[in-house]
Amino acid sequence: MLIAVFAVCIYKDYAERSRKKHKMQQAQTQAQPNKSQKSTEALKSIRKKAFIKTLPVMCSYLFIGMAYGMLMENAGFAWYYALLTSAVVYTGAFQFVLVTFLSGGASLLTVALTALLMNSRHAFYSISFIDDFRSMGKRKNYMIRTMTDETYALNCSIGKDDPDRKEMMFWMAVFSRTYWLAASAAGGILGQLIPYDLTGIDFCMTALFVILFIDQWEQAEDHKPAIVGLGIASACLVVFGTTSFMLPSLILVSAILMVTIQYEQTSRTLLTNDEKGEVQE
Repeated sequence: MLIAVFAVCIYKDYAERSRKKHKMQQAQTQAQPNKSQKSTEALKSIRKKAFIKTLPVMCSYLFIGMAYGMLMENAGFAWYYALLTSAVVYTGAFQFVLVTFLSGGASLLTVALTALLMNSRHAFYSISFIDDFRSMGKRKNYMIRTMTDETYALNCSIGKDDPDRKEMMFWMAVFSRTYWLAASAAGGILGQLIPYDLTGIDFCMTALFVILFIDQWEQAEDHKPAIVGLGIASACLVVFGTTSFMLPSLILVSAILMVTIQYEQTSRTLLTNDEKGEVQE
């Protein structure tokens, strides 16, 4: 009888453990799809936020990109040349200059130097996101090559403590480039079908930057960098003229802000050390 009771207890214990193990396996099996589903839902949410963020860029790129495609068609290039150039070059303002170079037979040296001077500002843009791009793995090269004035402004609007920061930056770059490619091709096609007048259409880009500036002004707590940028840009515009003020403005603004940041960090460190000394005394 004792052995029978002992056997029953062992069987019950074994059955109970088997039942618990089975439940755990079922829970794990159910949790995996739920985890995957949550991940998919989170990615959809990030894409949606990135799309909403890039709506001003889309509105601008549609007009500017179509204008570029129309200019390419007017210069004698088929729509797929506009698409190919946008895919390979992707520099916005320089692409409009490139239309003149391609149709006028400019030398490669002229094209290269002009591209360097017109787009050198992107080197300063990238300084702000070196750490972000380095930690993005295989996406790093794509992020570097798709950095534009608009994506830079959008990236600056995302908080440093945002957990979705890097994913948002990536999808904003993807959406922005897609808008430009689609608009360039559409402009080339429409340029063959309908008459057009491009007078004033380039103001869309100016309007876009005004909107982005206002958005960042409202979000930022410290307006000193914006004031410094406006003041130096205005002074350089007067001194260097409309065609040459961008590069010296960026150099001066970057230098002043770097010195200011270094000074603030040093002051903060000295203040912290003084406080620690007072506590120890």
